[in-house]
Amino acid sequence: MLGTITVGSHAWLWPAAAVLLAALILLVWSYRRAAQAGPMTRIAFGLKLLGILALALCLVEPLWSGRRAKAGANLFVVAVDNSSGMNIRDQDAAQTRGATLQNLLQTGQTGWLAALAENFQLRQYLFDSRLRRTTDFADLTFDGKATALGTTLRTLAERYRDRPLAGILLLTDGCATDAGAQFYDVSGLPPVYPVVMGEGQPPRDISVANVSVSQTSFEDAPVTIQADVETAHLTGRTLAVELLDDAGNRIEQQSWTVEKGSEKQAFRFRLRPDRTGVLFYHVRAGEEASVDPAAGGSEATLVNNERNVVVNRGKGPYRILYVAGRPNWDLKFLKRAIEEDEQVQLVVLLRVARREPKYDWRGHSGETTNPLYRGFDPEDKEKAEEYDQPVLVRLNTRDEVELRDGFPKTKEDLYEYSAVIFDDIEAEFFSHDQMDLVRTFVAERGGGFLMLGGKESFQKGNYQHTPIGSLLPVYLDPTPAEATTAVRLTLTREGWLQPWARLRANEQEEQQRLAALPEFQVFNRLRAVKPGASVVTTAGDQQPLPALVVQRLGNGRSAALAVGDTWRWGMRKPEMHEDMDKFWRQTLRWLIADVPGRITLQASHRTEETNQPVTLQVRVRDKAFEPLDSVAVTIDVRQMTAGNSNATGGSVHAEGLGDGRVAGVPSAIRGQDAPDTDSDAGVTPNRPPSVRLTATPVPGERGLFEAVYVPRASGGYFAQAAVSGPDGTKLGDAQTGWTADLEARELQSVKTNRPLLEQIARQTGGRIVAAGELERFARGLAHRDVPITEVWVRPLWDLPGLQPLIFLFALACFLAEWALRRWKGMA
Repeated sequence: MLGTITVGSHAWLWPAAAVLLAALILLVWSYRRAAQAGPMTRIAFGLKLLGILALALCLVEPLWSGRRAKAGANLFVVAVDNSSGMNIRDQDAAQTRGATLQNLLQTGQTGWLAALAENFQLRQYLFDSRLRRTTDFADLTFDGKATALGTTLRTLAERYRDRPLAGILLLTDGCATDAGAQFYDVSGLPPVYPVVMGEGQPPRDISVANVSVSQTSFEDAPVTIQADVETAHLTGRTLAVELLDDAGNRIEQQSWTVEKGSEKQAFRFRLRPDRTGVLFYHVRAGEEASVDPAAGGSEATLVNNERNVVVNRGKGPYRILYVAGRPNWDLKFLKRAIEEDEQVQLVVLLRVARREPKYDWRGHSGETTNPLYRGFDPEDKEKAEEYDQPVLVRLNTRDEVELRDGFPKTKEDLYEYSAVIFDDIEAEFFSHDQMDLVRTFVAERGGGFLMLGGKESFQKGNYQHTPIGSLLPVYLDPTPAEATTAVRLTLTREGWLQPWARLRANEQEEQQRLAALPEFQVFNRLRAVKPGASVVTTAGDQQPLPALVVQRLGNGRSAALAVGDTWRWGMRKPEMHEDMDKFWRQTLRWLIADVPGRITLQASHRTEETNQPVTLQVRVRDKAFEPLDSVAVTIDVRQMTAGNSNATGGSVHAEGLGDGRVAGVPSAIRGQDAPDTDSDAGVTPNRPPSVRLTATPVPGERGLFEAVYVPRASGGYFAQAAVSGPDGTKLGDAQTGWTADLEARELQSVKTNRPLLEQIARQTGGRIVAAGELERFARGLAHRDVPITEVWVRPLWDLPGLQPLIFLFALACFLAEWALRRWKGMA
């Protein structure tokens, strides 16, 4: 919008043209008579022609016209960052980014803001986690826990849709908390002009960037917490990274000497929690001289030195149905191995005598019951064991009704277990419907299945062409008869990658343990495994055969252990007996891992959105694991651990307590297994009251209920869902937990994100504006492309000093032409 030049006075146009034409003819005629022709002659001719043209221009009245923004017709938005990240002071800066911004706004009241107000209707906003109007920016506090930059731009685009919005001036450091893998949707936005606050070098800082949790069935350290720590300008400093429990007790501390100024290091903490349920931990980092974040010295901020993490260890008991065809030593050792595991219960259905045909010997004359029960006088003769039925013994049942009729025949009876184990029991013991029920138990219900080796397992148990055969991870093809030989077990490459299959913390010790294993005498030869199955261990040295094979099947998992005398493992030395017990515990833990219950509660934490809302989903099923709709679902949410406290100047500090504890973490918290002792006020002292949410059904999916919770503070959160039937009876509950680190995400990086702001400006047609050129930008904005414009016209001679300059230019051309002719001696 630079404008165009037109002729304003047409009366002098033709006289000026005639004078110009005559002068041109005389000039050409005079130079044709010149004795010497060459480059200098042409230069002299051009200089005189320019002088004549300049004088001819003075005879007309040129006008300068163009378009500019119509005063007061267009809107312009000034959006200012109010997040806590503006409290950072860059390394070479005398004050914080927020203080610099406030000074810029204060001087702008009579400067660049006033210049914008002359031509535009100003709309002033503050933004952090939300966007809000302001009149004079006096309510800037820089305490916002998020920088929802993308949400702010999207809100402005929708709010001013179909309105003459000329542009958006964005004053921020660009450290957005809602920046995801995909770039913002900038469609419908006017030109955005970012002003980058904090262009200096980033200050010294320690940041716990990311924290992740992984859980395995490895008994010694089933939980691994990884924390990524980033540093800035801390070369040569030694840092200490600590892991603390929910009571603030130090679990482990690791040290790290920073070699480069800005570096990133991953720390892994391996631990074995002594409790189940939802557990909370705390990771914090600082200089080793004082890991207490309150002594952070000249760090940019202390908020990002700490992160909360949640570990859900589940809550049992998990019941496993063990079906054996005969009493054996494996059952004895298996029961002993899990005695110390309170979360796993083994329910045993043991056959002590096979069924016998009625036409065989019947004992005494007229006797119709099994002679094994002779001497007992049952109260109900009809319930006595029939002579043609197997004799079954039930161990560790919940009541006298459980498994009274043998192996379950309905979903309601079988689905109450988390896993099923078959040990040396032939296929004829089960009906086809029962075997098909086991298959759906794994594939649909999500349970675990394990078959142990024995004389009546796998091919020898005639499981080929049965639903159980399709469930196993191995093919039950006939194998040639071979002499029974002793075998040794060896971990495969895939087995080394399975934490639950290893019993030692390092490879060398594990190799020594495998070399000391005894030889096993009972082994079912399995030749081929199914696609997708993993061979964990093999047997034999020259031609290894699969010994332990696992696979995922539908929603559950199945496994096959071809060894039938694992009890030999524990018969040599006490330490080998401990290894055998540990193997059984880890295998059973793997078998029941991820098995869903009738009621499940899942928290989906949308950290990329404003205020990091949490979607709580409750799935409710009946005893047959069919979705239930006609139920009432409530969710109680409580903040269990606090984030950083004692905010000062926008930075949050935690006072050290001198004994490894962290301020802000209630000392009364000891996990969710302990009873919740409320005070007279209805809550535990130092613990915020719980919030009760009502979950509503999700349209389109039966048995799914949903509620949304928005955390207001950083810390660990515990949620418990309670499900009631139509008559008010309690059907069950479920628990989960999550952490919200609002401040840590806001200050995850203390370096300004200039590339993001440049991309926003480029894709919207704007540009980066330096703070020092704001007033020049404000005065020139009216001449940019805006929605509503008006035409302006002004005489070209009104420009100060333009007309004398034209005369001086013409005179200079004539003098130069005369001097050139004199110098070269031209006529």
